[in-house]
Amino acid sequence: MHMVKKLVIALAATSAVVAPVAASAASGARAGSMVEGDSELEGNSGWLIGLVGLLAGVVAIVLVADNDEDSPTSP
Repeated sequence: MHMVKKLVIALAATSAVVAPVAASAASGARAGSMVEGDSELEGNSGWLIGLVGLLAGVVAIVLVADNDEDSPTSP
């Protein structure tokens, strides 16, 4: 009886996962929305990526070149 209970729980969990996936796959057509104008967010963002890379490089150099004078000294 213990094994049957586990099987029923596993079947219920599987159906809870599979049901929404099957329902979304059954609706073949997706509704689209009308677009009035072009997006104003398009453009060349290469300079922004370069700036982030440059800042990451500077931070890495500063962290590596940090003069760590807190080293312990033995008496």
